[in-house]
Amino acid sequence: MDTQSLHAFITVAETGSFSRAAELLHLTQPAISKRIANLERQLACRLFDRIGRQTHLTEAGLALMPRAQSVLIELEDTRRLLNNLSGEVSGSLVLATSHHIGLHRLPPVLKAFTHQHPQVKLDMRFLDSEQAYEGILQGKLELAVVTLSPQTNSSLKVVPIWTDHLKLVVSKDHPLNRSDKVSLHELTHFDAVLPGFQTFTRGIVETAFAREQLILNVALSTNYMETLKMMVSIGLGWSLLPDTLIDDSMSVIPLPDVDITRPLGYLYHKERTLSNAGQKMIALLDDAAEPSADIKAQHRQ
Repeated sequence: MDTQSLHAFITVAETGSFSRAAELLHLTQPAISKRIANLERQLACRLFDRIGRQTHLTEAGLALMPRAQSVLIELEDTRRLLNNLSGEVSGSLVLATSHHIGLHRLPPVLKAFTHQHPQVKLDMRFLDSEQAYEGILQGKLELAVVTLSPQTNSSLKVVPIWTDHLKLVVSKDHPLNRSDKVSLHELTHFDAVLPGFQTFTRGIVETAFAREQLILNVALSTNYMETLKMMVSIGLGWSLLPDTLIDDSMSVIPLPDVDITRPLGYLYHKERTLSNAGQKMIALLDDAAEPSADIKAQHRQ
């Protein structure tokens, strides 16, 4: 059983398509089919049911999937461990981040990293923070720089670097713009535009309202902060945005006695051997940390 066949198997299983797997692996579809056929012959069982254009894992395929993923993750981890012995900072670094952090927080860190370590190929993945967490847990990503989850996970090393203070913003012609200050209770009478229901940021905002036993009136949602900014500026509702997005197209209204923040930082799997490149990136992120993040005192589990 070779790792190429396992890689082909996992890719077909994840995409549900032999042709799509071939595209992702830069192979022909017959080559993918041959690798799957060899694997099925070695295991003496069928791994996929092919019904029309649909491809589904069989019971045997479902049983193999987590073990195949584990084998490839362990092999990659071993390769990193051996490569690290040379002390060289090279190879590829798979780094996930959100669009907002990639645009507004990471550029100075990335500039310093590429200048100091030109031999490293950065493989940037722009993902929602929740997807990045899952990618780290599954071993598909080495490092992620995202909005941190309010929930802890014992498998992850999570380190806060920056803090976003979310400000109440409305359009210039919004009814609330005539107010000197606003309470959370008043906000429930107006439409809100917020991040998607299952995002960490949405959870942070809902928790602030739930403490006052209030229910949000959400008219529209999107996971892209820049799109939320546009929605606010044209009067579709109020929102809570970080300073990095606020400009003259909207008005900021004080929320007395309420400080809604979200932590931003990096995370990686505790059981994963970090590459030399990954360790250098973490060092630069630690250097970029805001004093309020207190990375020495808070390395969450």
